[in-house]
Amino acid sequence: MAKAREYSDPSVYNAHHTRFEQEGLPHGQTAWLDRARQVAEILAQDAAQRDIDNIAPRAEISLLKSAGLLKVLGPTKYGGGGETWETGYKVIREVSKGDGSIGMLLGYHVLWSTTANVVGTAEQQDSAQEIIIGNNYFVGGAVNPRDSDLKITSDGDTLTFDGHKNFNTGGVVSDLTVLEGVLEGTEDHMFTIIKTDQPGIRFAHNWDSVGLRLTESGSVKIDNVKVPWADALGWDPETKRPITDVLGIPFASLLLPTIQLVFSNFYLGIAQGALDAAAKYTVKGTRPWPFGGDNKDKASEEWYILERYGTYRAHLNAADALADRAGAETAKVYAEAGQHGSTIIDSQATLTNVTTNGNGHTNGHTLSGSRSAISARQRGELATLVASAKVVTTDTGLTVTSGIFEMLGARATGKKYGFDRYWRDVRTHSLHDPVAYKKREVGVWHLLDEVPEPTWYT
Repeated sequence: MAKAREYSDPSVYNAHHTRFEQEGLPHGQTAWLDRARQVAEILAQDAAQRDIDNIAPRAEISLLKSAGLLKVLGPTKYGGGGETWETGYKVIREVSKGDGSIGMLLGYHVLWSTTANVVGTAEQQDSAQEIIIGNNYFVGGAVNPRDSDLKITSDGDTLTFDGHKNFNTGGVVSDLTVLEGVLEGTEDHMFTIIKTDQPGIRFAHNWDSVGLRLTESGSVKIDNVKVPWADALGWDPETKRPITDVLGIPFASLLLPTIQLVFSNFYLGIAQGALDAAAKYTVKGTRPWPFGGDNKDKASEEWYILERYGTYRAHLNAADALADRAGAETAKVYAEAGQHGSTIIDSQATLTNVTTNGNGHTNGHTLSGSRSAISARQRGELATLVASAKVVTTDTGLTVTSGIFEMLGARATGKKYGFDRYWRDVRTHSLHDPVAYKKREVGVWHLLDEVPEPTWYT
């Protein structure tokens, strides 16, 4: 049996809950980013202590809920913000400045909450958004491609999911969970969204890594979870097959570059938060070095400290611009395919769902609905731009979060300050998939003009 888990108490944020609920949802990107900054400031106040305590972040998820941030991409007809991925990425980045764990949870939620938009039919998309946005649900996901696929068996109108995943981000504090597996007797992958609170979902509560300690990314056992065939995203419940057409264009594989850019944005936000926190400490707490021969009255006047802050700020500014460019391009591709945020805007076309089999090859399936196909080249060029952002934000994030100590001094290594959590957070998640492969993808594109093939990590 899993050990009992301690959860943070949502009532600690009651004053903020009341204020945000009275103010309602933001309108426009500027207002959404201002709301995200307010949440980041609240989280930053005790982020170091919460990292030490390592308590499941039910309260912090409740803060995201009352602030409306879970709804940023949701359709307005169900009470969502109706924003595009360009805004969504920036919101993730802002929250991550205050707490990398909560920024990561928000990022994964935004991706998983839009899964049906990409791999489901128009009807499934609408139904999923009504449930998720209408109820302000937080969505986790048990979709770790490095583990064995969940086994899916069919019995009449019911599907049964069984298996184990070593990583399940946010599941412990989620309302809904995305499952993915392979239908028995085929190589076809299937996504569905289920209620988390059920006997067949058993969490091990074993997440205890050096970083991102509040993401609840431990293992989960999926045991005899029943799902109606109608909830298999992009499948025909009558024929028990993916809804097909002849196009074979990889729209649904956009899920992969979309989430890779989620990663880049919380890496970047963590690094930006680290540099901002370091600057405040340097101004107030770092003592000048008295043995340098060019002694200053304040540490903030020392040339090497100014030079280092300037270097880090310049590199973060460059990473910020690249992430913004990739975010804008992602939003553009979705818009050209007929989506604005989570809302379909083109009611005539069809959508091709390219799933990936166990060998990394793709199977083309078109879902009847209201989205236009995109070309493999268009999808590949976006993936390459996202890979560039991943390279830069990983390298810059690790450099900044480890380097800030040189401008802080020995006392800043005190556990109570929590400066180490920034590096631990970036280091932990940047091992998700080797950044060397992202560098190779960019190199192949530049040298040979070849875009990467869709895989679970590209």
